[in-house]
Amino acid sequence: GVAVVAAECLGVWLPIISLARVSQRWLVGTTLPPQVHGRKKSSPRFIWYNKMSKKILMAAADAAAAKDENTQIALRNWIKGDATKKNSSAKKESMIRKATVAYGIVELLVRCPTNNVALDDDAKIGTDNFAVCVCKKKKRSSSSWTDVRGVTMISSGLSLSIEEPSYLSCLFEDDDDEGGEKDGQMGRYLEVELDAANKKTDCCDNGSADNDEMSKHRCHYLLAKLFYELFTQEEFRDDNYPIVGDDCDEPVHKQAKKASLSEREGGVVVSNNCGSDLFSISARMQQLRIPASICRMVQNLLESVSESGAVDAYKTLGEVGKDLHLLLLDPDRFLFDHEEGESPDSMQLRYRKEKLYGRDKEETLITDTFCRVTRGKSEAFFIGGFSGSGKSMLVDTLRVRVKNVGGYVIKHKFDAVSQDRPLSGVISAVNQLCLMIKHRLTSKRLIALSKQLKDDFGADIGLLARMLPNVCALSPEFSSLAGEVEDGNISVKMNARSVSFTLLRFVRLVSSPKRPIMLFLDDLQWADDTALDVVHTFLSDTMGSCVFFVGTYRDNEVQIGHAIFDLLQKLETSNVPTTKLSLTGLDRGDLNKMVSDALGLYPRICKSLSDIVFQKTKGNPFFVLEFIQSLQSRGLLQYDSCQKRWVWSADTIRAEEITDNVLHLLSTKLNQLSNEIQLLLKVMACFGACTNESVIGYLSESPEYAGVRNGLEGAISEEFVELNAEGSFKFVHDKVREAAYNLTPDRDKKQLHYNLGKTLYSICEGKDVGDAIFLIASQINHGKELIEKDDALCIPVAKLNMKAGKMALDGCDHKMAYFYFLAALSSLPDDIWDSHYDLSLRLTFLMARAANSSCKYDEAELTLQTIRERARCLQDKLPAYFLLVTIFLAQGHPNQAYATCSSILTQLGESVPETVTTETVGDMIPETLRMYSEVYGDDWLGQKMEDTTLSNIIKFYSAMASAAYFCKPSHMVAYFVCKMVQMSLQKGVCQYTPLALMQLTSIVIRIDNAAFVHRIAKNALALSEKFGSSGEKTELCVNYYMGAGHLDSYQLGANQL
Repeated sequence: GVAVVAAECLGVWLPIISLARVSQRWLVGTTLPPQVHGRKKSSPRFIWYNKMSKKILMAAADAAAAKDENTQIALRNWIKGDATKKNSSAKKESMIRKATVAYGIVELLVRCPTNNVALDDDAKIGTDNFAVCVCKKKKRSSSSWTDVRGVTMISSGLSLSIEEPSYLSCLFEDDDDEGGEKDGQMGRYLEVELDAANKKTDCCDNGSADNDEMSKHRCHYLLAKLFYELFTQEEFRDDNYPIVGDDCDEPVHKQAKKASLSEREGGVVVSNNCGSDLFSISARMQQLRIPASICRMVQNLLESVSESGAVDAYKTLGEVGKDLHLLLLDPDRFLFDHEEGESPDSMQLRYRKEKLYGRDKEETLITDTFCRVTRGKSEAFFIGGFSGSGKSMLVDTLRVRVKNVGGYVIKHKFDAVSQDRPLSGVISAVNQLCLMIKHRLTSKRLIALSKQLKDDFGADIGLLARMLPNVCALSPEFSSLAGEVEDGNISVKMNARSVSFTLLRFVRLVSSPKRPIMLFLDDLQWADDTALDVVHTFLSDTMGSCVFFVGTYRDNEVQIGHAIFDLLQKLETSNVPTTKLSLTGLDRGDLNKMVSDALGLYPRICKSLSDIVFQKTKGNPFFVLEFIQSLQSRGLLQYDSCQKRWVWSADTIRAEEITDNVLHLLSTKLNQLSNEIQLLLKVMACFGACTNESVIGYLSESPEYAGVRNGLEGAISEEFVELNAEGSFKFVHDKVREAAYNLTPDRDKKQLHYNLGKTLYSICEGKDVGDAIFLIASQINHGKELIEKDDALCIPVAKLNMKAGKMALDGCDHKMAYFYFLAALSSLPDDIWDSHYDLSLRLTFLMARAANSSCKYDEAELTLQTIRERARCLQDKLPAYFLLVTIFLAQGHPNQAYATCSSILTQLGESVPETVTTETVGDMIPETLRMYSEVYGDDWLGQKMEDTTLSNIIKFYSAMASAAYFCKPSHMVAYFVCKMVQMSLQKGVCQYTPLALMQLTSIVIRIDNAAFVHRIAKNALALSEKFGSSGEKTELCVNYYMGAGHLDSYQLGANQL
């Protein structure tokens, strides 16, 4: 239990906290715990243990020394000496000291041996029979409310020590303020223990001494009397004070029963059997400004005397001990009253929104899984459950712990609105990682990492920088390299697989067992295979990456065949350790704790309410909060200023027809908000899970949406919207977004999306809005039927979508780009090829390219067919034909690729023979090598091929050579290679020249010319750098290491590949 509390507050691993306690025994020596033994002294875990070991030893020494510095004071004398001062801080400290003594007395009675104490003996359970053990000397920095160290029962000689465990108190200590309470909090986790001499006898634990009903009644009454004197410093006189007058003959515990019944109605006893108008005990304590929680405890003790069995009456002393322990653990919530002067209407429920209830086993499971990842093996962790079940909160419990060991947490949340952008979300998450690395590493380590990236990526570092713009933060040099990559050129060179591999190369370099990466993807039900394929690439890697993947999804919204199940199958095939977890609702006990925390009442008192809430919500945590808030808004849960507590009628709540649909509850609440807040929520719901502040700013410039800025402030204050770590505004929960989206009738939703898009477009036209262009285009596309009715917007909308698609291509999200290009084409009129030829040609080709990169080969071929039919000249058709050849090769149709290349080369004026003899090729090879020896030099390298027709001829010869490799005799490949090299030597170099030279080396290399051919290959590699990273770079390297490159190190070749 202590370990759970410490881990929750500190954000560290439960195994570490558990070991901390054991460390009190073995840290005196030099032995290190198993988790640390054998690790380097510079490792984060070693440093943490070393630091904690010193603190634990010091705290243990202080605790041992304190035992010799304690002294005992009779309880009655201690009460007199603890007179409360006037300032509020001193009053609170005094109240905590008294609650600590009360806790010690109860625990002593619970644990006392049955043969030593009669729990119905007035002399035994009285103020004069107890002594308080306090610290004689205290540190200047320590607080007075920690003085109480134990309680002694004088007549029996039984003693009980009270302490906060030394290992726990040292963990909570602030490094800069030893001994002081952290952040002003006064709560402590206390433990009690009988002295060793008293442990040999049997104890009546958990109130088992209450077996005798009469003894129990008398014991509870005597304890109430003792508490009254302890907290009020007034004498409790059975004969005349404070319940009845001298003329009443009834026993006090009988009077207490009647007083409790009256107090339940108003807190004051108006009359009793004896005809006296006097205050009850609880009312008198309230007059003395004793906290209502203590008054309630005393009253409940007296109620237990009642034969009628009051609902809140104590049944055992163990229950009293639990309540006192709760008061001391969180006094601000449970012990102290709310500030005076607050009206009942202004009182707010005190939710622990960051606390995870009832998930201890699950939290341990996910923590243990991460611990395994830190040993160097990537793992996956899937969490399913209904919306609101606490999936994200469970994952968030691990964030601090990952950071504590030097790891990184990157996150992306998918949503229904932006389903067409799944891969961009994963790329964006990895892009966040760059900034985390920048802020975490020292300058020296940043320089070393930058060098590693440059060495590993080579010329491709520019592509990486275009894909992950934040990588430029690691080195200023990367920015200039990114600028060298032409706009739109990156998409030609990378498809979904190459994007995954490029990201993996980056992750390999920045992750390690010392710095693991936790990739958290939320709401996987909205993801697709392109995004999850990246995850599989990360996890199945066996060359050094260290990734802990956590994915959450709504298991009730995922059908068989979803990409999640494909990913699970792939991970199993790849032998990636995978853990699957499903979250259900909280059980009654955990839900009772949740309600207790919200109301600031003892859990036993809240049980009647929590049982109703459980029936209505089935334990769904988010629904629980909304349901309780709905009870408050409807007046079924109210704050009673007299009793200083929340009150309710269980029968009334059961009788009310309250919906068990959380969306209905939220919608009812949202409909009561101001128009400005509702407008803001409607707008944000159209944008998805998050909205950038810049978008809010743009909208506020328009008359129609001018109120969104004020609405944002109201939505934040009403706790429907919050600011996330990335600086964007997000809904506090998915269900809030759903309810906000439902504020707009279904028939009006498309119009709202369209209006938002048009407004943003008119404001941002001509501005560089960055990624906001995706938002603008998506909003307009929601109302594509409305675009057709607005002829003036057709062309601007098409250009907007084309720009968004090109940005998506540059970001390597080809699937998203495809949808934008498709939207652009669908918005154009039928005569677009005649009225806007250039726009049509460019858009159609971009769409075909995006379809090809997304593996939509059939769609790509159909789109290219349109170009071949509608383009006006061969030059306009060449890019389409070359892409078609690429598609044929990718699909394994070399004959079709070969025939297409032959046809195009013929149209370009080339004479392509159907067959070539080996003799002809035998003559061409030495002639080509001779030409190379004569021409190669700086002059030739500087001669760039200016004739685009010649460049296109070499381009198609290159593709033809690739096709011939699969469907023609080998000497045909040599023929086409020689043709390309000779044309380059005669007319100048182009981007396909390096590949032609490299293919030549693979053909002509022999033992007697190996050195000469190796120089050609090296020159080809150097020449490729002149054109930057190209789509032929991989093929270039493959040809090199299959041919002349065998003279190099095989390991070097493997690394380059």
